Amino acid sequence: MPVKVSVIIPVYNPGIYIEDCITSLQRQSLPPEEYEVIFVDDGSTDATPARLDALAAEDPRMKVIHQENSGWSGKPRNVGIAASRGEFVMFVDNDDYLGDEALERMYDYGVANGADVVVGKMAGKGRGVPVELFRRNHPRATVENAPLIDSLTPHKMIRRAFLDRTGLRFPEGRRRLEDHVFIAEAYLRAENVSVVSDYVCYYHIRRDDSSNAGFERFDPAGYFKNLREALDVVERYTEPGPVRDRLFRRWLRVEMVERLRARRFLNLPDDYRKELFGEIHEVVVERFGPGVAEGLQPTQQVVAALTAADRYDDVVSFAEWEAGIAPKAAPAHVEWRDGSLSIGFTAEYTSGGEPMTFPADAEAAPLNDTPKDVTEAVEWVAAETAARFGQATADLLLRERSSAAQYFQPVEFTRETVPVGDGEVRLVLRATATVDPAGLPGDGVWDAVVRVKLGGWTKECRLGPAPRATRPTPDVGLVGDRPVLPYWTEPHGNLSLQLGARGKRLGLGGVQPMDVTISGDRFRAPLPLHVEGDSEVRLRFVSSSRILDASGTLSPAPDGRGAVLEAAMPAKDLSRDTWRVALCLTPGADRPRFTGLPFALRAADGQVLVVPVPGPGVALRLARRARRVVGTARRKVVSRIRIGGQ
Repeated sequence: MPVKVSVIIPVYNPGIYIEDCITSLQRQSLPPEEYEVIFVDDGSTDATPARLDALAAEDPRMKVIHQENSGWSGKPRNVGIAASRGEFVMFVDNDDYLGDEALERMYDYGVANGADVVVGKMAGKGRGVPVELFRRNHPRATVENAPLIDSLTPHKMIRRAFLDRTGLRFPEGRRRLEDHVFIAEAYLRAENVSVVSDYVCYYHIRRDDSSNAGFERFDPAGYFKNLREALDVVERYTEPGPVRDRLFRRWLRVEMVERLRARRFLNLPDDYRKELFGEIHEVVVERFGPGVAEGLQPTQQVVAALTAADRYDDVVSFAEWEAGIAPKAAPAHVEWRDGSLSIGFTAEYTSGGEPMTFPADAEAAPLNDTPKDVTEAVEWVAAETAARFGQATADLLLRERSSAAQYFQPVEFTRETVPVGDGEVRLVLRATATVDPAGLPGDGVWDAVVRVKLGGWTKECRLGPAPRATRPTPDVGLVGDRPVLPYWTEPHGNLSLQLGARGKRLGLGGVQPMDVTISGDRFRAPLPLHVEGDSEVRLRFVSSSRILDASGTLSPAPDGRGAVLEAAMPAKDLSRDTWRVALCLTPGADRPRFTGLPFALRAADGQVLVVPVPGPGVALRLARRARRVVGTARRKVVSRIRIGGQ
């Protein structure tokens, strides 16, 4: 069968960090015969060569090429291209890893849309990745209709025939930004580029030792010499005008202006800061016309103008002012509505911990001249920010804590100017996000992150803190077959969601025996859970000698507060004993989990009574007796019910 995808991985002394990469490649959903993995060992001096040789000996999908060290990743990738047999090649770094379905999804999407380049959604663990590019899928993306230029790392899937037809290969040798040169040309020469945004394909990892190549301090002169080569590619394949300016703006913004802002700039040693500034100044003056900086946000325009004017001290002073600016998002409501979680919040920017204020009567004015000093620069930014308030936006993202995968949630917002006196106003965004937990992949903890665009800032912050006395506390919601717990972190009071919550996290411990009613062979108990309609659940009754199962139903409570559990008790089987009751909210799961309810049933004299749960000593004796009677599998269930209610 033809190989669909060849995965090419340059390798140099990754140590243990290559293991996650290897595991993710072996877990791919694409059939084993439809992809190959080519490790190109670039002269590693650790134990990696032997590890890869052993891997290749046991797994026919894995191939290893050893070569002398070339100094950077360009040559190993080119060697991998030459050795590849796939219809597409996929570039992966040796300390990153793929989502389990990445190759299959990217290949299928690329074939369906006739793409020469396929860009998969990225998650950054400890490092930045593009955000706006992955708001939605783009079947036919270009540098004009999508922010493709925000993603210039090499981690793409590219049609091999396209590489051969164009002769496109990575620059080789000890150098920087070889991926910018390669990917920029690929975007500009491809017949089509497709972007997969509904599944995290690539996990971009910062090592614990921060030894990734991208985190090493670079030589500014060499770095910006290599950057000019990427600009040369843009000039070669575009005409002077708005498109070229928009592409150049990416390098001005990301590689230059952002390096000279706030704490990122201030945290550098002074001699290195000056050297970096000097190299950036030369590129700005040499390569960028006025149309490039005009499209930047106000704060970025100021830094670009001061840099072009060679005013290092003012750039430092402006960075000191910006370092105190941060977004703040305050929760308003968190409640279940129609099966989704409605999250209300306000967002604004603060300076020095206090709400920022802006002139109430500001009008937009272009930055025609370089500000004479930082005071004038700050005044212009404030006025321009207020004048552009109609463009401000607020977003809510849910970010999975362990993997850093993140997804935009639907948000509606309004913009409000709040007078504060002396002709000043606060600029506040009031937003409501609608979260459908069924659309989030996998169980785990998801943190609520607010992303605020206002004036010259696009920054993120956690949603919170919420004061303990006034914070909304919605019940656990049962969405599909998955319990979803909205909760506030401790000690910071930020909003998070736990998908697949169980045990004590379900919050069932507050149910009082007096609230449980028995009628005939049925019992009814109010539970602090949110359900949209009737949901089937499973019950387990555990005595000192037996375990009985039964079905039950969770229904919305008539008063709209919580849910009601109703079930038929196996009354004829309840002997004169005390029975613990456990609830499983996901009866269809492969491994159903039970949570102990805070009441028990006692059968005596032909009737069933609701009683408190036996104390620890009694429960322990019941469990010991049960272990002597039931088999190994059920023994584990009894133990789980005894220990913490699972």
